[in-house]
Amino acid sequence: MRPALQRARECAVSGVSVGIARHLGAPVWAVRALFVVLAPFGGAGILLYLWCWAFMPGEAGESAPTRSWPVAWILLAVAAVAFAVALQTLGELANWGSAPALRARVLGAVVVAAASATAAGLWAGFVDRADTARGPRHAVWTRASAIVLLVGCLIAGVSVGGEPLATLIGTLVPTAGILLVLSSTLVERFRELSGERVKRIREEQRAEMAAHLHDSVLQTLALIQNRAGASSEAARLARAQERELRAWLYDGDQPADSDLATDLRDYAGALELDYPARIDVVSAGLSTERASGELAAAAREAMLNAARHAGGEVSVYIEGGPQGVDVFIRDRGAGFDVDAVPEDRLGIRQSIAGRMRRVGGAATVSSTPAGTEVHLHYATPAPSYGADRG
Repeated sequence: MRPALQRARECAVSGVSVGIARHLGAPVWAVRALFVVLAPFGGAGILLYLWCWAFMPGEAGESAPTRSWPVAWILLAVAAVAFAVALQTLGELANWGSAPALRARVLGAVVVAAASATAAGLWAGFVDRADTARGPRHAVWTRASAIVLLVGCLIAGVSVGGEPLATLIGTLVPTAGILLVLSSTLVERFRELSGERVKRIREEQRAEMAAHLHDSVLQTLALIQNRAGASSEAARLARAQERELRAWLYDGDQPADSDLATDLRDYAGALELDYPARIDVVSAGLSTERASGELAAAAREAMLNAARHAGGEVSVYIEGGPQGVDVFIRDRGAGFDVDAVPEDRLGIRQSIAGRMRRVGGAATVSSTPAGTEVHLHYATPAPSYGADRG
């Protein structure tokens, strides 16, 4: 089965040749050579390439396409060469006086330079700006260079003299190029303002929906939890729905940062669906501990033990500061004798205490008939100054 006819995301210019080559199973250089060979025949190769670019869909992906060829700078180089030819011909025209052939050469060079500079500015503004390999700064410098060349072309077009039609063409083409390059900036500003307006409308709608749901659905879910009890199936489902609804309403479009508190809250929501427990996660202070660390893994194991063996009300308290992070996991179960845990039960010894010990932290488990508390402490490593001095 042949691959779909799609423009490649990693390409030289637009991905048309790579997409056609993949679809046909042909070499990429052969497809590019075909476009080049057809170009002299009334511009058929150029028109075919533009038609494929316009109607071929691009490959699916979140990031913008990346192009290896600096198309904008190539166009600027062509414009610079044509402008240099125009200046040289103007010098010859000054020595020879009235020469229609020289005037035509100047006019042709001015048109080519202005068209190339305009294309470079538009390419940088609409194509390269979204390219992660280049970005807005590249677009600004390219458009500034294009405008400088266009101003030079305008001066050269005015200096040609001769017939009014030639003067009109020599001035109209560079002027239109300057307006087009500057208009790309206005289009970008319009897009930014439209995006901010859409975002503001979404936030207003989200706020109205949040107020309505808070007064109806969220209160109903809270009432179900209070009436059904923390350990019942209805209460656990209601709490899970409340958690998801609050996250959708108040977290916005940006994903939550994967820090320790966020990870433990997500894990608590998953545990509540599997075990008859209600887990509250509270965080205080600032902490740089990430969700992928050993402290998070030990805390998740302690939360799993509390939900599995104790159930009911489970509280998780996270306290962060410049000296380190402390996590307390408390339940109200019947308790157990920590020293009487069999040797083959590795949940507390290895997954909690052993894991914290290996990273330089500490784990303390205290259990009474009224409940069990697991205290995890991880001290922030002190900065090393010896390596900086060396």
